[in-house]
Amino acid sequence: MKSINNLYKILNKDNFNCSIKLSSKDHPVFKAHFPDNEILPGFLQIDIIAQIFNHRIISIKKAKFISLILPQDVIDYNIKALDDNKFKIIIKKHEKKISEIIYETE
Repeated sequence: MKSINNLYKILNKDNFNCSIKLSSKDHPVFKAHFPDNEILPGFLQIDIIAQIFNHRIISIKKAKFISLILPQDVIDYNIKALDDNKFKIIIKKHEKKISEIIYETE
């Protein structure tokens, strides 16, 4: 499954985990952010989470971006429900935590 204008491809997914592979640096997102130093913007990390887990995010409680996410990276998402509409996502690359986001949904 490909989404957000083919920015990523889902490799595998269940209710609590998902692995994706990002597109190449030729994707318009990477050309815009930043030319010759392509990275995945933080807001798109959140948009991808919302799309993958079918969540309508209304509030970001915490967003910690530790390492860069680059074109063609394979990214692993692990989601944990903190309550009925509050979730924590740990994003990993090569089994190392690179982002942590806590958010609320409707």
